[in-house]
Amino acid sequence: MLKFTDFAAVLLMAAVLTGLIWLYDARFARPRRSSGTAEPIVVDMARAFFPVIIVVFLIRSFWVEPFKIPSGSMKPTLLVGDFILVNKYTYGIRLPVINKKIVEINPVDRGDVVVFRYPVDPSVDYIKRVVGIPGDVVEFRNKRLAINGSPVAVQASGFYTDAEVNYTRLPQFIEKLGNRNHRMMVVPSQPVVDLAQVRQFQYRDNCEYNDEGFRCTVPPGHYFMMGDNRDQSSDSRYWGFVPDDHIKGRAFLVWMNFGDLKRIGNGIE
Repeated sequence: MLKFTDFAAVLLMAAVLTGLIWLYDARFARPRRSSGTAEPIVVDMARAFFPVIIVVFLIRSFWVEPFKIPSGSMKPTLLVGDFILVNKYTYGIRLPVINKKIVEINPVDRGDVVVFRYPVDPSVDYIKRVVGIPGDVVEFRNKRLAINGSPVAVQASGFYTDAEVNYTRLPQFIEKLGNRNHRMMVVPSQPVVDLAQVRQFQYRDNCEYNDEGFRCTVPPGHYFMMGDNRDQSSDSRYWGFVPDDHIKGRAFLVWMNFGDLKRIGNGIE
């Protein structure tokens, strides 16, 4: 889960308010002020902040948006405390606030790390990896992922030492999804899926669960998401598919981590 940092609606309201103050003063109040009368401080502030707010609003809405990673569901790719940048136009141009796509650019692809609105509570932003696109049959059994009946290629890559969990050493792998190679890890002692945590969700009948794992067919216009920390992630296996209109953008860069400065500038694969 991501900390909710999307305040596009707040920026829009601030832009409208400062713009109206500036416009009202220019059209009505300023011509009535006597010569030498000081300009009201609220007008001065509105004129100063309006262009800045507009620029920030446009950048966050159509170019890049920052987020902070607060949980370990995407380890070892993304760590707690990573500040990341998300490309807002990779998949298309969307109207700010309502997130409606008006121009299609690129399709969402398997292996992409994306930020999206959590289907259970759209006011919250999540980040996961796309493992299934519309029409895919996604299976996860015995810690192995398969797409459309073909096991996803994995290669052992030593161990990941998790400093946040008593320096536990967990098996780490290089997995290839689509054209992307990325790291992922599993917890051998944990079940593939905790059946007690599986919710009732839209298109729940598209999925079959048992003690060995699950099998889901991704419906049209939806995606199946999973965390790279496979056994410690709340993802589509528990709360369902992500509609296309919930996608916000593709994560591409770690721009800051105050606890580990070496992560600055790391690309996200």
